[in-house]
Amino acid sequence: MIRLENVSKEFKTKGGKVDAVHNVSFEIRDGEIFGIIGFSGAGKSTLVRCLNLLERPTEGHVWFGDLDLTQASEKELRKARKSIGMIFQQFNLLAQRNVIDNVCYPLEISGVSKKEAREKARELLKIVDLADKEKSYPAQLSGGQKQRVAIARALATDPKVLLCDEATSALDPLTTRNTLNLLKEINEKMGVTVVIITHEMRVVEQICDRVAIMSSGVVEEIGEVKEIFRNPKSDTGRKLVTPEEEDGGVPVPTKDYIRIVFDGQSSYEPVLAQLILQTGLELNILGASTADINGSAFGQLLIETPEKIEDLKKIREFLSAKGVFAEEVKTLQEGGLNE
Repeated sequence: MIRLENVSKEFKTKGGKVDAVHNVSFEIRDGEIFGIIGFSGAGKSTLVRCLNLLERPTEGHVWFGDLDLTQASEKELRKARKSIGMIFQQFNLLAQRNVIDNVCYPLEISGVSKKEAREKARELLKIVDLADKEKSYPAQLSGGQKQRVAIARALATDPKVLLCDEATSALDPLTTRNTLNLLKEINEKMGVTVVIITHEMRVVEQICDRVAIMSSGVVEEIGEVKEIFRNPKSDTGRKLVTPEEEDGGVPVPTKDYIRIVFDGQSSYEPVLAQLILQTGLELNILGASTADINGSAFGQLLIETPEKIEDLKKIREFLSAKGVFAEEVKTLQEGGLNE
């Protein structure tokens, strides 16, 4: 569907050049929900604007199907953009237009008749459950309702791809969950490929199939969400999977620890109780969290690494025999994971 080849984007500032995106290559598959996640300044919003050439890459190629957008004519680019809808964090609705006129706007630009545009807009407002708000103005809507109008507007041109740039970060948790459920429904029922830009792992966990993790303009790793949660390969991935306490995650350990991951199957076994009973060890629990990843329960438990190597060996052998994934993390020394 969309393929990036060695895409880089630099900006020239008074302080020098800034490499916002550097040498990024990956493919977004037809019909999937693909996440791009990273902390502030990672370059993810710049990258998503390169997908439809709102930002033209300094280097590299962006393929949309068989068309190289970086080499396309203006006519070809305009046609391709009709197949790439986009929704934004701040909704970007036209304040002077009511709901139905906001949804009609891209159809008007495309030359669709007013009657046909309104018929299409009403169909879309039913899909986003706002049929009774067509005459309301943006100022009369809640944040969640505004985002639903923005989604309806983005779907007006029957796009093949929907780009969502931090589309839920201005919403409360319940409205975020409802909005993500709507995007998943659109993906499943309408076959629209969805690309979600976010800094929140819980957004990725809820609906994404695969995710790319970015830091400082570079994609550090790409993989299925459940595998990234289970075994993140990058430092950024580990920080996102084990968020700090103030971000709603577990307390950040100050001691070396073992991170035990439970998937939908192993979560039904009393692994920790069995570990204590079988080894006779007194374990210090440093934190725990759970996540729902595409309908399956995943969890993680952090226990302090024992001082004695023989005790650590007992834990390793037990978890290995149970088929439970675990990684040993150093917090006081450089080097990341123990071997």
